[in-house]
Amino acid sequence: MALQALQSSGVAFRKILSHFPEELSLAFAYGSGVYRQVGPSSDQKVSLAPGQAPRRESASSHENAMLDFVFTVDDPVAWHSKNLKKNWNHYSFLKVLGPKIITTVQNNYGAGVYYNPLIMCDGRLIKYGVISTSILIEDLLNWNNLYIAGRLQKPVKIIAMNENVALRSALDKNLKSAVTTAFLMLPESFSEEDLFIEIAGLSYSGDFRMVVGEDKTKVLNIVKPNIAHFRELYGSILQENPQVVYKIQQGRLEIDKSPEGQFTQLMTLPKTLQQQINHVMDPPGKNRDVEETLLQVAHDPDCGEVVRQGLSAIVRPSSMKQSTKGIFTAGMKKTVVYSSLKLHKMWKGWLRKTS
Repeated sequence: MALQALQSSGVAFRKILSHFPEELSLAFAYGSGVYRQVGPSSDQKVSLAPGQAPRRESASSHENAMLDFVFTVDDPVAWHSKNLKKNWNHYSFLKVLGPKIITTVQNNYGAGVYYNPLIMCDGRLIKYGVISTSILIEDLLNWNNLYIAGRLQKPVKIIAMNENVALRSALDKNLKSAVTTAFLMLPESFSEEDLFIEIAGLSYSGDFRMVVGEDKTKVLNIVKPNIAHFRELYGSILQENPQVVYKIQQGRLEIDKSPEGQFTQLMTLPKTLQQQINHVMDPPGKNRDVEETLLQVAHDPDCGEVVRQGLSAIVRPSSMKQSTKGIFTAGMKKTVVYSSLKLHKMWKGWLRKTS
């Protein structure tokens, strides 16, 4: 099962987890601090002395990068209440408003996740996000925001996961949806690397941070050193998919690009993506149903571009709202520091590219 490829028994991650309330349905770590990436993020270290703002230092490995975590909780009010008692200093000024307001901000603004960045924990600089289990399941199944669902389409280290059958099923469905969506944007024959680059890029389609704040080669930097991890994550899904010929030894794939094959794929896409495709294609006042629109798209030579526009219509607003929310959840000082680190990384990537 593809989900097993996500799991990790890393002691260092579990030690960090011990600093937080235990009631987690899922906890995972992701990003350049977990999996090696090429580019500027691979040699950047951010250190934090007591009472000081973070500063950049050179480092030789991804082990020095900031660690990113997501904690999924069934009851965010109860979890934040306990975390405020344990880790009061992690929160911005919103902490004085209490766990109910924090949860309201978490659930109702941006992409449904509440981030506390630039936290020193067990000798490492970390950022952690908190999301409701029910909201995550909705995102995994329907791609309402394609935010945390997008994180989970790339290799991550799962540190803790309970026996929530609905969550496990949604995690698996998210991976299958990522494969189907990527197929629609690829030619009839392509390499494993082509596929994994498309998958890794799904949640960056239309993300304004790829214009301001992120290295433009971020997707390539994620995929190239981690082909084996992507293969482990998606291998069984590709082997079981009846619409693809997966030549494992050659690392090549062939898919059905007929209108019938594309229509079958379009009909299995997450609901929100189908609706956004319908919105892209449907002239004002016509109000065609989604199935009729998808049939038209299946016959369109620009089918892949239409799907990409649908993705952008999901990602762009959710990424902008989530980043705006970060000003309040992180506080102005941390927001400025965190943004400067991102811009520094982007600048280093540009210098490397032009040198």
